[in-house]
Amino acid sequence: MVRHMDIILSNSSGKPIYEQITDQVKAQILDGTLAAGDALPSMRVLARELRISVITTKRAYEELEREGFLETVPGKGCFVAPQNRELLREAQLRRVEDILAQAVEEAQKGGFSLEELRELLDLLYKGDEL
Repeated sequence: MVRHMDIILSNSSGKPIYEQITDQVKAQILDGTLAAGDALPSMRVLARELRISVITTKRAYEELEREGFLETVPGKGCFVAPQNRELLREAQLRRVEDILAQAVEEAQKGGFSLEELRELLDLLYKGDEL
C-alpha cells in the first residue's frame, strides 16, 4: 500500500522545492510517520499532487536515495529504506543544529546574552522537572 505523505510547499521559504520535499520526507521517516518498507507515491503521482514538475520530484527522490532514506525497486517503486540507527541519529542531530542556529540568530538580533540563551535552553530542556 502506498503511504500518503503530507508535504507542504512554501513559495516564501528560501529553500528550493526539491529540498523542502526531502526535508519533510526525512522528518516523517525520523518521527516514525513513514516506516521501513513503506511505499511512496510515484514521482509522477507526487508531482501531480503537489502541482510541480516531475523533474523536481525526481531530484528529491534521488537525493533521498543517495542519503540512504529511500530505495528504489525497479518495476515496483520507491520504498522507505531500513534505517541505520547512526544515520538516523546524525540526521536528527543536523535538524537540531539547524533549529538551534536559527534560535541563536534570533537571540543575537534581540540582544540576548549567551548566558540568557543557555538559561532558557536549560529551562526548556528540563521542562516540567523544575
